[in-house]
Amino acid sequence: MQMKPFTFPICRAIAAVIMLWYFSAGAHAQEVRAGDLVITQAWSRATPGGAKIGGGYLTIENKGSQPDRLIGGSADVADRVQLHEMAVSNGVMTMRPLEKGLVIAPGKTVKLAPGGYHLMLVDLKRPLKQGDKLPITLEFEKAGNVKLSLEVQGIGAQGPGGEGHSGEMHIKKMPEHSGPKM
Repeated sequence: MQMKPFTFPICRAIAAVIMLWYFSAGAHAQEVRAGDLVITQAWSRATPGGAKIGGGYLTIENKGSQPDRLIGGSADVADRVQLHEMAVSNGVMTMRPLEKGLVIAPGKTVKLAPGGYHLMLVDLKRPLKQGDKLPITLEFEKAGNVKLSLEVQGIGAQGPGGEGHSGEMHIKKMPEHSGPKM
């Protein structure tokens, strides 16, 4: 019995489907428009069980000619959503709430990211799990309330869509000391 070889058109079709899936992975990122504001790359990190706080990160672009101000937010998963700033001064990391909100100047883009401005989800009602889409409402001074979802990444993620660290630990072996032995 002679077997037919695997045909080339089938291979091309499978490869096309794989390529389409691979290159469209980033295309699923949500873009939300509210007046002159465009909000993209909305994400969060998974939290361990029992955690009482979580973070939210996103990018806000103001395409208008007037400033707007992010003043807060809300989410069913947390008692409060606050806007915070993290900074390092003289080697000491500090975090503080932005009581007056965060201005998004006309023609500018503001990025909320780990180590800087971010949303603080306070008194979580349940852990945030990787793969979840977390509904949240942001409150802007001019654009009003804006509903979107944070895509929950791995515990140690540094960006949306798996950018950066994903919670896995990588240990690098240090070279052995080659200097004089004591």
